[in-house]
Amino acid sequence: MKFSIPNMKCDGCASTVTAALHKLDADAPVKIDLGRHEVEFGGDAPREAVLSALAAAGYPAADAR
Repeated sequence: MKFSIPNMKCDGCASTVTAALHKLDADAPVKIDLGRHEVEFGGDAPREAVLSALAAAGYPAADAR
């Protein structure tokens, strides 16, 4: 799953996003692209759970295009 996170702009943001996603699936791959403000999550969590976790961490997301 790939998501766009407009307010993810620095390494600290990326660390927070990664930690939030690893709470859903600790072993899932997480790929951050700060330049595009995108994250790719390879876990098995439902899409809505991922969006909720990101929003709760302060990084509301939308599906990446």
